[in-house]
Amino acid sequence: MYFTGDGALRDEVGYYRITGRVDDVIIVSGHNLGTAPIEDAINEHQAVAESAIVGFPHDIKGNALYGFVILKETGESRDHDNVRKEINQIITEHIGPIAKLDKIQFVPGLPKTRSGKIMRRILRKIASKDTSNMGDTSTLLNPEVVDKIMDDAL
Repeated sequence: MYFTGDGALRDEVGYYRITGRVDDVIIVSGHNLGTAPIEDAINEHQAVAESAIVGFPHDIKGNALYGFVILKETGESRDHDNVRKEINQIITEHIGPIAKLDKIQFVPGLPKTRSGKIMRRILRKIASKDTSNMGDTSTLLNPEVVDKIMDDAL
């Protein structure tokens, strides 16, 4: 067998969804936290379509967790503050309180390559408020989503 390092989920219809690197780890207050289990917990929320977690510098913890979350379009209006609380509650139940997100930003999409992988480098720069040089974005499938995320950044 060959291990690519990418994780995937197969839904009830048989479609595969690439969840990202399984070795993506962020150290928060001395705890090694994998992004995939946190994203899986977030995606269990009934209003969440997709999510991506990145680390950003924190004065006390060293790193903190920043979540970029796409909500499902249901036509109904949701109170974002309640959804944030519900997401952190799910994370607490599945992983523990150390994995709660410090910041949650609701976004219209995530920057993905043509092969469907999330460009976490761009999300880390946005979370760190270092958007002066985004680097090469020519491989993005949807480069316009980066501007929308930066405009709405917390």
